Amino acid sequence: MKAGWEAYERSHALPGYVRNAVASILSCRTSELGGHIQGCPDGHFKRHWYNSCKHRLCPQCAYILVERWLLKQKARLLGTDHYHIIFTIPHQLNEIWLLNVKVMTDLLFKAVRDTLFDFMQDKKHVGGLPGLISSLHTWSQTVILHIHIHCLITAGGLGDDGSWCDPRRDTLLPYTAVMIKFRGKFLDLIDRAIKKGKIQLPADMSRQKWSNLKNKLGRKVNWNVNFRERYKHGKGVVTYLARYLRGGPIGNHRIVSCVDDEVIFSHRINGKKSKKKDFMALPISKFIQRYLLHVPVPRSKNVRYYGLYAPNKKYELNKCREIFGQLPADETEFLSWQEFCEKQGEEHPELCPECGKKLVCLDGIPAKRNIKQTRARRKRKFELKFPSVSGQAIFCGDQSY
Repeated sequence: MKAGWEAYERSHALPGYVRNAVASILSCRTSELGGHIQGCPDGHFKRHWYNSCKHRLCPQCAYILVERWLLKQKARLLGTDHYHIIFTIPHQLNEIWLLNVKVMTDLLFKAVRDTLFDFMQDKKHVGGLPGLISSLHTWSQTVILHIHIHCLITAGGLGDDGSWCDPRRDTLLPYTAVMIKFRGKFLDLIDRAIKKGKIQLPADMSRQKWSNLKNKLGRKVNWNVNFRERYKHGKGVVTYLARYLRGGPIGNHRIVSCVDDEVIFSHRINGKKSKKKDFMALPISKFIQRYLLHVPVPRSKNVRYYGLYAPNKKYELNKCREIFGQLPADETEFLSWQEFCEKQGEEHPELCPECGKKLVCLDGIPAKRNIKQTRARRKRKFELKFPSVSGQAIFCGDQSY
């Protein structure tokens, strides 16, 4: 994979944050980042520990960070039913998305939030403030661009009088009406941003072509808004969301082989209820191209909390917890990586396998490279080669479906 990336990087103009992400992942838990040496105090055992990159796209760094997030969210969930709703945007908007990732992300979250809150706070449907956790996912099982937001929302909300309001229907909200409102809100937000110059259109798309596309998507295309079944609690959906928070579009366990400039990986067969899997083979350059489409923009928030689950609604959240007979939501204790390993049923990672004594730090391993200096040097080299490329993503990747 490293050789394939070096060849790809030489021939493609990529924004700095993408190149830095790949450099971090390739250096993760290697001597490049340094580390330390642990050993038994009686000299029975010695081993090297290399530092992690902690990049959110890195599959090696994902597990404990996801587990910490999961413990925190489970402790905050209200003791009521929850719904799982998925909002997907049509692939005709992919090219605009890739040119304006950060702005489009903000607009998509806003459209989803406003749509759900408009309906939930309407007394015809619920009449109360719900709790909402939204998570952005940009990939499908075959790693192509598939932009959608998963929502965990309470089955009801807190009314103005301080009582809990249950939904009027078993499906929570009317599907068709939600789809139409979401479609209209998102297209209108994009249109406003284009007129204000906040969104860059593709080179081959004029304002008139955008207007034509907007009208087509707003009238002739049914957007995919999926209302899943009602859950007796939200923990199952939160666990599902946690799988996709970090680690990128594909885990190491799904990559079968990488030989002869070809990557073979497994994926679920779409459209089938069974858990049958298939395998896909891609040239390594095409696999890298697909993978890079999902590198998150620095400081972007791909999980957001609204309503009762918003950080500034602790009073309202605890009021609802009292209604459901729950204790106030407290901060969860920090989960160390040693505790995480024990929770997974693994042997204590810092005990000598011979005598059982706790390992001690014997020496440090200096990093082979200074990350900041390396990034600055790579940036200067890139700007000399591609002087017209900005920091925003300019590649559109593989759009085949």
